[in-house]
Amino acid sequence: MPKSAFDDHPEVYDRARPGYPPALFDDLFAYIGGRPREAIEVGPGTGQATAALLARGMHVLAVEVGANMAAFLARKFGAQPRLGVVHAAFETAPLALGRADLVLAATAWHWVDAAVRMQRAHALLAPPSPRRAGGVLAVIDTNQVRSETDRGFFERCFPIYLRYRPDEQHDDGLPPDLVPPVFEEMRASGLFTDVQLWRYPWDQRYDGAQYADLVQSYSDTQSMEPAARAGLVADLRAMVEAEPDGMVTRPLVITLVAGRRT
Repeated sequence: MPKSAFDDHPEVYDRARPGYPPALFDDLFAYIGGRPREAIEVGPGTGQATAALLARGMHVLAVEVGANMAAFLARKFGAQPRLGVVHAAFETAPLALGRADLVLAATAWHWVDAAVRMQRAHALLAPPSPRRAGGVLAVIDTNQVRSETDRGFFERCFPIYLRYRPDEQHDDGLPPDLVPPVFEEMRASGLFTDVQLWRYPWDQRYDGAQYADLVQSYSDTQSMEPAARAGLVADLRAMVEAEPDGMVTRPLVITLVAGRRT
């Protein structure tokens, strides 16, 4: 699915997508240590993680491939002097090498070319020196997991997807103790050391309108023909509104994988 599929409706994306657990950033900054100042954020979207980095005093260079997303991000944070927005692909953006304390991708790493992403992050991070450890690559993923808290909603809504997307594959969800692929990818690259994994339960609840926004924010939904997309979103919204309390719980585990440049 093209990365640009997110770019048409940044307002919906910003409204629908949840942020990340505060404890995640506590753990990340404890892991980094010292006083990190410069971060490169990969695919920031509309700033769900950007705000947390800025709140902790970092200078953030946000590299966003979507023109509308990049413009929205710049408007959202206004004249924030510690934020720069670069409209470019992370793989080819003109960025200074060997300087960043942190390269962070929040629910965006899977969009970066797997053939070059580890090498690219390694090259952008500050190398270790006698005075400080090497810069840190951190990858956050949002994972929908198997849980009874959804009351079987996602199993029951699968026929709706088949109605509008006949090739849809059934997804049972991931186990709550999942290990995201980037953990082994980072370790196997030989470019990072002290690779660690954290998990954070982060269930989200939606009413019908909120869930409709969420579904519309997905790239595969945006790539549908308009009539099919409208039908899918309307039927899913109606299904949420028919729930006993008019709400659906999306069971999530947020994962953080971090490693230091060798």
